[in-house]
Amino acid sequence: MELYTPVLVLALIAAAFAVGSVVMSAFVGPSRYNRARLDSYECGIEPTPQPVGGGRFPVKYYITAMLFIVFDIEIIFLYPWAVQFDALKFFGLVEMVIFIATVFVAYAYVWRRGGLEWD
Repeated sequence: MELYTPVLVLALIAAAFAVGSVVMSAFVGPSRYNRARLDSYECGIEPTPQPVGGGRFPVKYYITAMLFIVFDIEIIFLYPWAVQFDALKFFGLVEMVIFIATVFVAYAYVWRRGGLEWD
């Protein structure tokens, strides 16, 4: 248990600092509320009204998110493979070629759907 004591102490200090900062800002910070302060702010422009159920996101948003996830997962799998490349020999090479081919299919799909074009 004594090995975990420094980690627990650090976690307690971090939690106390976070809670203390929020509580102190409520007491110390100015509490002057006016209409401009309570209004939403969108990069200096007037906010546009939103539908009641929320707006619809364009499909390109989801395609870009899918592309990020696919290539993020690819990098996660490439690091351990690169570390153990000598031990895996030809089998590891074949497996990685198959894996990269499947990732390339996802890339080709996104490219064909226009997910890489920014309008």
